[in-house]
Amino acid sequence: MRTAFVLVGMTNAAERSPESIEQDEERDDAHLDDIEEGAGCTEIWEHLAEQREDDG
Repeated sequence: MRTAFVLVGMTNAAERSPESIEQDEERDDAHLDDIEEGAGCTEIWEHLAEQREDDG
Protein backbone atom coordinates (compact mmCIF):
# COMPACT_ATOMS: atom_id res chain seq x y z
CA MET A 1 0.00 0.00 0.00
CA ARG A 2 1.39 3.40 -1.00
CA THR A 3 0.98 6.48 1.13
CA ALA A 4 0.59 9.87 -0.51
CA PHE A 5 1.83 13.02 1.15
CA VAL A 6 0.70 16.53 0.39
CA LEU A 7 3.10 19.40 0.96
CA VAL A 8 1.34 22.25 2.70
CA GLY A 9 3.15 25.51 3.25
CA MET A 10 2.75 29.23 3.56
CA THR A 11 2.01 31.19 0.42
CA ASN A 12 4.61 33.65 -0.74
CA ALA A 13 3.13 37.13 -1.26
CA ALA A 14 4.48 37.14 -4.82
CA GLU A 15 2.35 34.07 -5.58
CA ARG A 16 -0.91 35.62 -4.39
CA SER A 17 -3.55 37.14 -6.63
CA PRO A 18 -4.08 40.93 -6.59
CA GLU A 19 -7.59 40.41 -5.21
CA SER A 20 -6.30 38.78 -2.02
CA ILE A 21 -3.70 41.53 -1.55
CA GLU A 22 -6.43 44.18 -1.82
CA GLN A 23 -8.44 42.35 0.84
CA ASP A 24 -5.38 42.37 3.11
CA GLU A 25 -5.07 46.16 2.73
CA GLU A 26 -8.65 46.55 3.99
CA ARG A 27 -8.00 44.53 7.15
CA ASP A 28 -7.87 46.29 10.50
CA ASP A 29 -4.54 45.09 11.84
CA ALA A 30 -3.12 48.32 13.24
CA HIS A 31 -2.98 46.62 16.67
CA LEU A 32 -0.12 44.50 15.29
CA ASP A 33 2.03 47.41 14.01
CA ASP A 34 4.47 47.21 16.95
CA ILE A 35 5.22 43.52 16.40
CA GLU A 36 8.46 42.66 14.61
CA GLU A 37 8.20 40.84 11.31
CA GLY A 38 8.72 37.14 11.85
CA ALA A 39 7.38 37.17 15.41
CA GLY A 40 5.84 33.92 16.58
CA CYS A 41 2.60 33.12 18.36
CA THR A 42 4.09 33.71 21.80
CA GLU A 43 5.37 37.19 20.94
CA ILE A 44 2.03 38.15 19.40
CA TRP A 45 0.10 36.80 22.39
CA GLU A 46 2.35 38.72 24.83
CA HIS A 47 1.96 41.92 22.81
CA LEU A 48 -1.84 41.65 22.78
CA ALA A 49 -1.92 40.82 26.51
CA GLU A 50 0.19 43.92 27.27
CA GLN A 51 -2.18 46.06 25.18
CA ARG A 52 -5.17 44.70 27.11
CA GLU A 53 -3.46 45.50 30.43
CA ASP A 54 -2.75 49.07 29.27
CA ASP A 55 -6.35 49.54 28.09
CA GLY A 56 -7.95 48.07 31.20
